[in-house]
Amino acid sequence: MCASGRPITLLLFCLFISATSSPVSISTRAPPLPSQILPPSPSATILPSPPSSPLSLSEVGCPLTLTPSSLVVRFGDPVTANCSLSRAGLIGPCQRNLPLTVYKCPDNVSISFVNHTGPMSEGQQFTLQCEVQDVAPVKNLRVTFYKGQTALGHTHSSKNTDKKPVSEVFTLNIISTKEDDGVEFWCEAKLELGAEGPQPPPVVESEKLTAAVLFGPQLMCPTKLRVREGESLSCEARGNPPPSVTWFRDGQVVALPTNSSREHAGKYTVSAKSLLGQTRFTVEVEVLPGKGTTNSYNGHFLLAVLLIWTINWS
Repeated sequence: MCASGRPITLLLFCLFISATSSPVSISTRAPPLPSQILPPSPSATILPSPPSSPLSLSEVGCPLTLTPSSLVVRFGDPVTANCSLSRAGLIGPCQRNLPLTVYKCPDNVSISFVNHTGPMSEGQQFTLQCEVQDVAPVKNLRVTFYKGQTALGHTHSSKNTDKKPVSEVFTLNIISTKEDDGVEFWCEAKLELGAEGPQPPPVVESEKLTAAVLFGPQLMCPTKLRVREGESLSCEARGNPPPSVTWFRDGQVVALPTNSSREHAGKYTVSAKSLLGQTRFTVEVEVLPGKGTTNSYNGHFLLAVLLIWTINWS
């Protein structure tokens, strides 16, 4: 859906002798240079003109009708406009201006961090940049930054007067959090060309940029861990880099049983340690008699803890 573009005005002349209708065909051929646009057809004169310019004296009372009244066309595509008389028997020169916008989608859209590579530290500010290459008209461009499927913000170009294809870099500041670890950042460039333009508007997306955020160890355990005889003991630990987990009982390091029994019931201290810190948590283990599973109970508890933890950091 995409191509070089600049707003141009097609000036049509008719000599009124009788009611006529004449189509005008235009082809936006590729120019010798990216910044140039050749006249679309030998039968039409192309003149620069703002779309909102007032009617000229020759347009006032002019019975010419242009269909459509304005055109938006992708660079390189053909286009046709129809010029017809609404009244017959008139003699004299008359003109109507046909606003014509030729657009070009970006050659490439890319995303990166400004002056940064590798993992990010939690709680620090970083700058995302989205580079859009060779797009026109840039005044109709809107760039949106995303984290996953969530839009972070929109921005427009400051080069509203540029009509030839240009390249521009857009930026957005973010504060990294532990929830950003493993999340994909990306951006999209959309040309909003109005009701006369293509629907839906042409969009070019960047590649996905996966973030790595360093954060200290965290333990997600219930204060009372219920297991049945024969089940194993475990607590979820998170962190980047991944922490090492150690279990203590009565001050001594213990190996967790893979086949628990009544003698494994009691209080334990769980330690998670990494280069970014250490955390400890006390959990009481209850071993229930009989075979079966308590994973559903513990799983629901961990889900609740994770949900509360996520809400507190959102």
